[in-house]
Amino acid sequence: MTIELAPITLPATVSVTEFDPNFGREVKGVNPGELTPEQFKEIETALYTHGILLFRDVALTPEQQYALTKAFDPESESYGHGNNKTQSTKKSVLHPDLKMIPRVPQVQLIGNGMVYNHEGLESAALKHPSHTTFHKTRVSAEDEALGITRFYRWHIDAALYDYNPPRATTLYGITVPQGDRQTVRYSDDDDPSGETLSVPLGTTAFVSGKKMFQILPPELKSLAVRTSVRYAPHPYVWMAPARAKSDGLGIVNEGLELPLNELPEWEQLKIKTLPILWKNPVTGELHFQVHPCGAQELIVKPLPLGSSREGALYPDGEHIKDLGKVRELLHLMQRPGIAPGLVYPHDWKERDLVLFHNRGLLHTVVGAFKPDQVRAFHQCNLAASDVPTGPTEQDIIAWA
Repeated sequence: MTIELAPITLPATVSVTEFDPNFGREVKGVNPGELTPEQFKEIETALYTHGILLFRDVALTPEQQYALTKAFDPESESYGHGNNKTQSTKKSVLHPDLKMIPRVPQVQLIGNGMVYNHEGLESAALKHPSHTTFHKTRVSAEDEALGITRFYRWHIDAALYDYNPPRATTLYGITVPQGDRQTVRYSDDDDPSGETLSVPLGTTAFVSGKKMFQILPPELKSLAVRTSVRYAPHPYVWMAPARAKSDGLGIVNEGLELPLNELPEWEQLKIKTLPILWKNPVTGELHFQVHPCGAQELIVKPLPLGSSREGALYPDGEHIKDLGKVRELLHLMQRPGIAPGLVYPHDWKERDLVLFHNRGLLHTVVGAFKPDQVRAFHQCNLAASDVPTGPTEQDIIAWA
């Protein structure tokens, strides 16, 4: 059976000149739950080349979804945050959002409303994450009634402590409620851009980490290629008391994070320090891959010998521990990459399967459902057996 890759249907909101024409493909002619080894190699190459693969009208069991996800990293085993770790850590911001499938604990049930007799779960009360519980400010009830909403939290799927970031995530839409489109509003006092984006109800929004890096000016490219991020221990617990910016891209700096001595027990050796830029294993391109909400410190290497220092930021290197400065720099570098014309908001249909390169994209939940709008998805990602590969010395010389 021949695998066909067709361009995904893009909304009118994407920028004709700026959006990556290589981003996203719809896969036809193959059952993702029954791939031969040869077919999987084609799919693997396609995923790393295009970032997102969409399969329409798929019947997929949790076992098949787990097997497909694991094929990208055969040595991986645990769910990306560790089996049962998010449920048992009650203070984590992830705790309300995930329910594991009992017989396949690496697959999580996510969505909205009450779901009954589902894959071994007698009942599950699901809650679609909402900016109203995580942002410093919220859309007014009047505007919300008019369909105004926000991005929830731009992120990569990763524990960011102890476990390595997954290579790929699979999302399978089982029950998808229909409803009016909503309008994402970027603006608030901390983001006076005035930008908006029309999106389908309950979309998952994606942006390219490759494009996020490519559009930076030279001095920020130089900073990105030389910098690593040190994440807080148990970052989802650490960030829980804090509140996010209105664009969902990072935390408002108010000193509300949980003190380190009040976190669950943690070990220095399990703290993750990862490069800002991750190298694509197929294309060799660099992707800006930072979860800004969990970032605590930045470690900047000095410029390579012989590089021009004109306009360079931190030419002699720096270990930036001021949390406000860390957040300011990351937002400066990442914010252009979530501009409306660069966002792909997927319009979910029942039995859609979306595979995405978790080490090449950022994504976010969007919008709000009413309590009686039932939505059920299966999500799977697996803590990787390796750490992401950062820029080579040649990359640093080329971009610094």
